Amino acid sequence: MTQPEQPALSIVIPVFNEEENLAMLHGEIVQALKDFHYEILFVDDGSADKSFAVLTDIQKNSPNVRLIRFRRNFGQTAALSAGFKHARGAIIVPLDADGQNDPADIPRLVSKLREGFDIVSGWRKDRKDNAVTRTLPSRIANWFIGRITGVRLHDYGCTLKAYRAESLKPIRLYGEMHRFIPALARWGGESVAEMVVNHRPRTRGKTKYGLNRTFKVILDLITIKFLASFSTKPIYVFGGLGVLCFIGSFISGITVLAMKVFREYSMNRNPLLIVSLILMTTAVQFVLMGLLAEILVRTYHESQDRPIYIIDKIIESQPPAS
Repeated sequence: MTQPEQPALSIVIPVFNEEENLAMLHGEIVQALKDFHYEILFVDDGSADKSFAVLTDIQKNSPNVRLIRFRRNFGQTAALSAGFKHARGAIIVPLDADGQNDPADIPRLVSKLREGFDIVSGWRKDRKDNAVTRTLPSRIANWFIGRITGVRLHDYGCTLKAYRAESLKPIRLYGEMHRFIPALARWGGESVAEMVVNHRPRTRGKTKYGLNRTFKVILDLITIKFLASFSTKPIYVFGGLGVLCFIGSFISGITVLAMKVFREYSMNRNPLLIVSLILMTTAVQFVLMGLLAEILVRTYHESQDRPIYIIDKIIESQPPAS
């Protein structure tokens, strides 16, 4: 059996309860990419509606469409991670399934990427979302992410981006970390550019995101910063905190002794003695946590690759027998 020809471009689309948008989105992609050799990889993230049935109908009539279906909902990051892993194209472009990203922007992103960049990130300069619940929190998060990571982009949350596959494949995604891919790649030495893309209002279905996602992003940002700066030396963080606690314990202990010797203040009634003991105990715990973190980090880097999702099935057209 011959191997299918490798496409130049892979469009990865995570899908969760978007049955009303899929057929139109597929048609727009076909129209926008008529001059490209491409594949479309839909990842059904455990949809509870008829999304997978719609996708199956699309795939039957489109040999370049491939489907991945999760057993349950694992989240957008897991869906993108699965799509990236199974994509065959030299260039990978993720796209939202809600119709708000414009497929007509894909050729422009690819053209910019071919100028020599490794990643081109979309910027929804004129967003068509609710200003209070979506746009404002997003701008605050983008500023905060830029400050922490040092990679200044206007719109980390825009799914529409273009990646060189060799820049994307080594990155492992967890939590909500798909939005941090440009920062992770820049830390690895990849070049990142930004381009204004069209953003359209949602006309069908309901949004799956709210303000609670902002808090998840902040927590993931802390993780990203830790992994970027201390992923191979966590003892520096926990050990440093332990040293600070030890210094505080030492100062408190010396103060207790001085008050006993020079002012005849009872050590048993001095609250600083309790503070000194607590800080000493905390210092020991921080050091032990650092040692445990060092062991875990080494296990992480040496262990086998394990995905963060479980695939139920993969459906794609079979190449003709040779």
